[in-house]
Amino acid sequence: MRINQDTLLQGHLATLVPYNPEHVPRYHEWMKSEELQRLTASEPLTLEQEFEMQRSWRDDNDKCTFIVLDGKKWADTACTDDDCMVGDVNLFLTNPEDPALGEIEVMIAEPSYRGKGFGKESTLLMLRYGVTSLGISKFEAKIGQENVASIAMFQKLHFQEVSVSSVFQEVTLRLIMTEQEQQWLLGQTDYVLEKSYSETQRMFR
Repeated sequence: MRINQDTLLQGHLATLVPYNPEHVPRYHEWMKSEELQRLTASEPLTLEQEFEMQRSWRDDNDKCTFIVLDGKKWADTACTDDDCMVGDVNLFLTNPEDPALGEIEVMIAEPSYRGKGFGKESTLLMLRYGVTSLGISKFEAKIGQENVASIAMFQKLHFQEVSVSSVFQEVTLRLIMTEQEQQWLLGQTDYVLEKSYSETQRMFR
């Protein structure tokens, strides 16, 4: 999605940046992991296919993705994006009958960063971006039944279970952005800074 191609979202722990070609090799290495393939219901791709996928994420209007960086580490001007990558967070806008619905996914690929709040903050940042910049008012998350930690995290963010698929072994959770929920979300993320990614790169890299 081109709308976020120059957007940087800065939180306390995580900094979200657009998914660019320079991020692909590291991402490709992550997705060789059978554990991540299982948790994300993904098939392994060649490096060339991964570059094609990155171009799709950039150009398609129904997909929005950010790479999750360790924000404090990235603030060190000697640190490149590649050195600081910890995962990604995505929104799929694939229901033409309901353009206000977005399916959200988050992956903390680096094991040493799991359980430290990066997944939660990255999800909150993406929810805020979806509401304020993309007009999303309903969010869904489809999570494998075995991924108990991820299910619990989304429930803490006010998502509610709406269905369980025994065929796909996954749970669907949903968050409706009522006025009360939107106020809660914006209050939870009132510290977030939105910046120009390219300008930040020129200033500090």
